[in-house]
Amino acid sequence: MPLVISDETLKAANLTEQEARVEIACRLFDAGRLHLWPAAQMAGISRVEFEEALMKRGIAPYRMDEEYVRHELAYAEQFAKKRDARDERSDR
Repeated sequence: MPLVISDETLKAANLTEQEARVEIACRLFDAGRLHLWPAAQMAGISRVEFEEALMKRGIAPYRMDEEYVRHELAYAEQFAKKRDARDERSDR
């Protein structure tokens, strides 16, 4: 079902239709209701443009939660082990 926002409402908010789409998508992303790419698609703009729109509004495009940090730490540990093993081989 399409969402209809009247011209009067857009005029009262001083928004074009495109600006309203971006604003709504940013708010849904900020509330955690949409992920980055689906929100950008809703806004009708590229991912990079959407990231810029988020930053303009003071909304972080990427959020580091505990799970994300754990994943990155595990990856860093694997990388460090591979680097250490490579260094040991080159020292011989």
